[in-house]
Amino acid sequence: MKKPYLQKIQTGCFPQLKLYKFSQLKSRIKKNEGYRNLIYYDQLEKPTIGFGHLIKKREKFLHKKKYSKKYLNILFEHDFNLALSDFNKSYKAKGLSKNSQEVLLEMIFQLGIKNCLKFKKFNKALKKKLPHMAALEMLNSRWHIQTPKRVEKLINLLLEYKDVKQR
Repeated sequence: MKKPYLQKIQTGCFPQLKLYKFSQLKSRIKKNEGYRNLIYYDQLEKPTIGFGHLIKKREKFLHKKKYSKKYLNILFEHDFNLALSDFNKSYKAKGLSKNSQEVLLEMIFQLGIKNCLKFKKFNKALKKKLPHMAALEMLNSRWHIQTPKRVEKLINLLLEYKDVKQR
């Protein structure tokens, strides 16, 4: 029997990502999102908590209440699974590199699937396997103005060549 951290994930279109890689992706998203156990307002003045969880109108969070890290980790896992589900519904991962998949998943986590799909030229460039063109579209976006360091980190990940298969 294989050790759990070496088994492949069988969720949706991510069969090639191993569990420890998934863990690295989650850690990177958490680091990029930051953490607060109180409600705060993001760059767009939207109420947020935990690891970048956008508080929806129907959710009842109390201002000035500190929430446990355990609860906020569960909320993060739920948000991550929603992003993964949206990714699997909207993208055909087979033709995308692992790095492209991870960049898309983090974009969906941060921006939501509707906003991610609005990056038409970016998505077209990824589909055509033109990561440099996709990176230019990322740079030429309002998203880059709002979160430049994060976008630039994702561009660097997208353009890494260790992900490309050797011929």
